[in-house]
Amino acid sequence: MAVKKVEKIWMNGSLINWDEAKIHVLSHVIHYGSSWFEGIRCYETKRGSAIFRLDDHLIRLVNSAKMYRSEIPYTIPEMEQAIKDTIKANGLKSCYIRPIAYRGYGDVGVNPFGCPVDFTVAVWEWGKYLGAEALEKGIDVRFASWNRNAANTIPTMAKAGGNYMNSQLIKMEAIADGYAEGIALDVNGYVSEGSGENIFVVKDGKIFTPPFINSILPGITRASVMQLAKDAGIEISEMLIPREMIYIADEVFFTGTAAEITPIRSVDRMKIGTGALGDVTRELQKRFFAVVEGGEDPHGWLNFV
Repeated sequence: MAVKKVEKIWMNGSLINWDEAKIHVLSHVIHYGSSWFEGIRCYETKRGSAIFRLDDHLIRLVNSAKMYRSEIPYTIPEMEQAIKDTIKANGLKSCYIRPIAYRGYGDVGVNPFGCPVDFTVAVWEWGKYLGAEALEKGIDVRFASWNRNAANTIPTMAKAGGNYMNSQLIKMEAIADGYAEGIALDVNGYVSEGSGENIFVVKDGKIFTPPFINSILPGITRASVMQLAKDAGIEISEMLIPREMIYIADEVFFTGTAAEITPIRSVDRMKIGTGALGDVTRELQKRFFAVVEGGEDPHGWLNFV
């Protein structure tokens, strides 16, 4: 999905023109993937434009950089203000938000300590990540031939640029074979996550999802869905999920800032449940969109622009 160009991008304390947002070709991030980023959505709710769980996203951003022995040169309140200023400067009522910190121009060796940490905020209009009909009709996915990274290889709890080389392999393989997305297993063969989404399984009215030890990103939407399930009185638990449990599930769905709550109708050309949007997924979608579109906010997740 092509990025829709807007007027301004925030870079290192200043709003500059979109076409002027450039970095040096010898910046450390280009050579070694040393960046940390977030994907956040601003929704046009019935109560006005609101950013979904902004504080939680920025806390994760700070923690991602910390895992790589880096520190973002702005406080969380300063980053929040930069994001709101960028949205206002571009006159957007709803948008996708990409704050990114990265090792800039300095030394070109593997050692990053001699490079500055720069910070940028970009916003743009973005629709449904997996297609306009995906939320209702579901998507077809496959199990990836690529595993998620093993424990103690890289910090999989960090949302870091270099980590997403693995995600690209999973995504490209799926698309090349005619699927919308891939599901990765961890190094021990248990279900991990999609290329950029967490995964949930519904069986006999109960919801299951992999824990952090399965090399998953601690998703903000994942945490939200777990809370919404509890609000709905649906039993939910974290557990190791074998591959075959996916095939015999009643429902399977992805969650993520971009994907929101997207049902999976088939895996490896095997129909999941009825092959249609299931009751549990539908209920969670209803509760999620009541917050981000309706402006209902019992948990304090909306930060109004």
